[in-house]
Amino acid sequence: MIVTTTPSVEGKKITAYKGVVFGEVISGVDFIKDFAAGLTNFFGGRSGSYEGELIDARNQAMQELERRAGALGANAIVGVDIDYEVLGQAGNMLMVTASGTAVVVE
Repeated sequence: MIVTTTPSVEGKKITAYKGVVFGEVISGVDFIKDFAAGLTNFFGGRSGSYEGELIDARNQAMQELERRAGALGANAIVGVDIDYEVLGQAGNMLMVTASGTAVVVE
């Protein structure tokens, strides 16, 4: 599956548009990661625990995006965009949404 943020695939012709597809993931951040991130916030530096959660959630959202495009018969996704949101009363939920247009290229 070709996945790109651009509106076309260089050297390929789009022969069919299958529709807009999404991949969504909502991930909770547990107490231990929250505590570790709090220490990082206090002492400075990067938060490896939160970065790991973000990377995992983004990868899962992209996999879901590709799965849904494949189910429509697409072999590429163009115009991909990834959005991040913090949810939950305590802000301890991370939502990652990947979207794009499923297409067939030749």
